[in-house]
Amino acid sequence: MKKIFFILFFLPFFAIPQSKILIYMDLQQTDHLKAYGVTFHILERGEKADWLLNYRGGSFMLDYSDRTANECRIEGVAFDVLETSQAAEIYSIVQKDDNNMDVVRLEKAPKIAVYVPPSFHPWDDAVTLALDYAKIPYTKIWNDEILRGDLSKYDWIHLHHEDFTGQYGKFYASFSNAQWYIDSQLEYEGDAKKNGFKKVSEMMRAVALDIKDYVGQGGFLFAMCSATDTFDIALAAEHTDICAQMFDGDPADPDAQSKLDFSNTLAFTDFKLEMNPYVYSFSDINIQPNEVGDKANDYFTLFDFSAKYDPVPCMLTQDHVNVINGFMGQTTGFHKAVIKKSIIILAERQGTDQVKYIHGDYGRGTFTFYGGHDPEAYQHLVGDPPTDLSLYKNSPGYRLILNNVLFPAAKPKKQKT
Repeated sequence: MKKIFFILFFLPFFAIPQSKILIYMDLQQTDHLKAYGVTFHILERGEKADWLLNYRGGSFMLDYSDRTANECRIEGVAFDVLETSQAAEIYSIVQKDDNNMDVVRLEKAPKIAVYVPPSFHPWDDAVTLALDYAKIPYTKIWNDEILRGDLSKYDWIHLHHEDFTGQYGKFYASFSNAQWYIDSQLEYEGDAKKNGFKKVSEMMRAVALDIKDYVGQGGFLFAMCSATDTFDIALAAEHTDICAQMFDGDPADPDAQSKLDFSNTLAFTDFKLEMNPYVYSFSDINIQPNEVGDKANDYFTLFDFSAKYDPVPCMLTQDHVNVINGFMGQTTGFHKAVIKKSIIILAERQGTDQVKYIHGDYGRGTFTFYGGHDPEAYQHLVGDPPTDLSLYKNSPGYRLILNNVLFPAAKPKKQKT
C-alpha cells in the first residue's frame, strides 16, 4: 500500500469512447446512499469511474452499460444517459481553471474491513448500516485477526465505536449490573487471555498500535464515536496504566496524566484524562452534552476546499448540502484546542470550538475521524431500535461516511504544481 496524492485528472474530448451514465448527486438525486453502491460495483467489475468533485453535489460519471443502467433503476438511483458530446461538455466545464471542480479517476474497489466484536449488532454502528444499505461488501474482523497480522489484507478499516482504553466504554456506573455489560466484559477478558495478555487494556493497546502501524504502511483508517478519542488515548498511555481497579484488577497509576506521550498519537494532543471511573467520559477531547445545547441549534458546517489543489479533503466533504444536522454519541465531537496543528478540519460548529470531522496523514496512510454515533439518530441510546436507512436515503450525514469508503479507490497521482 502506498500513500496517494491527487491532481486534476485531464480527460481530453477525444478520449471519451462511448455514451456515459451520469449519477448526479445534488438535491435531485433520489437515493444518494445507493449511488455509492452502484459506483462501487462498477469498480468491483474491473471498470473505471470518474468522481466529478463539486459538480452537482459530487456526481459520478460511468461508462454506459445496460447492466449499470438496470442496477440504477432497481436500486432507485437517479441518472442521466449522456451522448459523447454531452459528456465531453461536462468534462470541459469541470476542468476549467476558473471552476472549483475536478475529476478524480476511481480505479479499484478497496478491500474493506470493519472492526467489531463478535457480539456486535448491525444497528450498533452507522458504518455497517451504510455499507449494508448500499450493498458494499466488507469483512468483519476483531482482535484475533489484527494481532495475527491480517490487516495487511485490507485497504480500508473502520473502527466500530470501540473503547481502546480497556475501560469497557466507561459504562460502569450505569450498566455494571446489566447482563450485556457482564457478558461483554467476559468476552473481552476471554479474548485477552486467549491472545496472551493479562489485561484487556494491554490487549487493546496492542491492537491500537497494530492499527497505527497499518496506517503508517499505507492503510486508510476511518473511525467514529468513541473509537476516535479512545484510540489516541490508548496510544498516548502506552507506558502507563489509566484503568481503575474495576476494569483491570489493579489501581490506575496516580501519575498517569504526566506520563502520557502525545508524540504517539495521530490527531490529539495535550488532552486531560478523566480518571474518575464513575464519570461517563474519557478526557476533555470530547464535546459534552451541556456544551451542545439546544438540539434545534445543533448543526455543523462543511469546509469548502479547492478541488484542484486540495482534492483529498474535497473528496471527503462531497455533499448536496454544506450545513448538516448534528448528532450525538459517546464522543460527539472534538475540542479544537486539543487537535494537532497538522490535522485538517473538515467540519465544525461555526462560532464555537467544536469540531465534528477531521482528517490527517500518518506515514504512508491516512485517517479520518467523525464525531457522533448515528447521523440520523440524534441521541442513540443503548437498546434503541436500528435506524432504517430506507427512510434516510438522502442523508447528508451518511454521505460523509460513504465518501470515505470510495476515497481509497482514487487513482494515485503526483501532486499538481
